[in-house]
Amino acid sequence: MIVDSKVERLVLTHKDRLLRFGSELIFSLCEQFGTEVVIINRTEDSTFEEDLAQDVLEIITVFSARLYGSRSHKNRKIVEELRDVATRIQD
Repeated sequence: MIVDSKVERLVLTHKDRLLRFGSELIFSLCEQFGTEVVIINRTEDSTFEEDLAQDVLEIITVFSARLYGSRSHKNRKIVEELRDVATRIQD
């Protein structure tokens, strides 16, 4: 919709509510296609290095959550299989 110039204004409560990281790409698209970006709760302007560090931390957080989530799924499956085996042994 932004690319089709159908959005006049994009209003966000916080800068990171649009995307976890890489929101600058969307902001550039908005600028190119004449969409105003309004961020209601602006924090102090950060440097490029601070933004980059924040993006890296968010990437690490996302991938570690996925890793731990997949481990959790595997562990649940193992526990279920052990319960099945224990039930069979008892019968």
